[in-house]
Amino acid sequence: MSMSAEEFRTQCREAGVHTVEVATPDTQGHLRGKRVPVDRFFDTTITSGVNIADAMFVFDMQNDLPDNEFVNMDTGYLDCRLVPDVSTGRILSHRPGYALVFASVEDPHGNSHPLAPRNVLAGQVARLNDQDLDPYVATELEFYFLTPEFEPVQSHIQYSSLTDMIELEPMLHDMRDALDAAGIEVESSNYEYGPGQIEINCGPADAMRTADNTVLFKSIVKQIAVQHGYRATFMPKPWTEQSGSGMHVHTSLNADGSNAFASSQGAPNEIMSHWLGGLLEHAESMTFIGAPTPNGPRRIRPYTFAPTHIHWGLDNRTVLARCICEGGAPNRVEYRSAGADAHPHLIIAAILAAGADGVERSLALPEMSSGDMYTSPGDNTPIPTDLAGAVAAFEGSKMAEMLGDTFSRSYASIAHAEVAMAAENNPDPDEVNNWERERFIEHS
Repeated sequence: MSMSAEEFRTQCREAGVHTVEVATPDTQGHLRGKRVPVDRFFDTTITSGVNIADAMFVFDMQNDLPDNEFVNMDTGYLDCRLVPDVSTGRILSHRPGYALVFASVEDPHGNSHPLAPRNVLAGQVARLNDQDLDPYVATELEFYFLTPEFEPVQSHIQYSSLTDMIELEPMLHDMRDALDAAGIEVESSNYEYGPGQIEINCGPADAMRTADNTVLFKSIVKQIAVQHGYRATFMPKPWTEQSGSGMHVHTSLNADGSNAFASSQGAPNEIMSHWLGGLLEHAESMTFIGAPTPNGPRRIRPYTFAPTHIHWGLDNRTVLARCICEGGAPNRVEYRSAGADAHPHLIIAAILAAGADGVERSLALPEMSSGDMYTSPGDNTPIPTDLAGAVAAFEGSKMAEMLGDTFSRSYASIAHAEVAMAAENNPDPDEVNNWERERFIEHS
């Protein structure tokens, strides 16, 4: 999907837009940028861009600045430049008068900023494009509705009920409408397996658009919840005993305009096998990208619908990589390990890097797993179950190398600070305590 500057200007005029938000996700997946008067945006900003402090790429979840070797007092917290991509322009119907455009990020010398998550993803998309492959991606996110005090809105579970909590449906309807108006294809919504837990399913797109859609999805959901007097959280495990919230990432590859996985019927075809082989080879080191805080790995427990080991299967929701091999365009691989707080651009980048490596090296596929893989994981490699273990598996790995040394060292340094805080404030490996909720429930 592409749009010219004139087409976007026309859309803004017809929608009565007075302000354009120039946005990019920070390292936590939070949208940051500048609000620009619409006339100035089209007269000046569209070519000149806007400046913003590069400190946003080393923030933790609370906007504190852990020690970082690349961005610090000695470097001066330099400005970087947001360069609008008008083809990404969106009209925000839930906030009349506003539009949003995503931006690429340049360092002070005009080079691609190595810490910007959109740039990290762009590098992996280009790697696949060099092989004449276009990654096609969809994400599924779960989240909880909460009271303004960040307490659950209900005490019971009613999975996919069309009767229960009908008072929340006007809010969900507004969310579906706003997502659709922002160019995000909404397929359906339903109550999930937690009290007040929701899933809204959105359609697939190219990798960058899906990543952009996903950060915008989270922003719109949170904003509309506030407009209705509620809150929404994508914290992966808000309560010890309740269901966690995940981000399932579906991938396929387009070659010559069609799905290269389409001929998989009952088993992965050759290219799907290599793609899947790459995901499995790098799954252990990818755990950190999918669970980047002390709370994220708490989902990685038996019978949580989050995988605990590295394995693959067909239509089996106890495996890490679920393969849809029914023959035809819908064929895809679902990566089920990431939490809802995973950075969309980074987890998609990691999956593309792993899959591309599998295709480039023609990696073989291990034996398929079937049945209950919680009870009988066999000799499959376990996934790290805490942040310290996840970071250790990432540092020095080929995955860290593929995502870029500067980015990977910086991102890991943020996690090391989190590990130290968690050890001091919540040493219990299985308990989600008040400190953890206060740190993550509002901003995840």
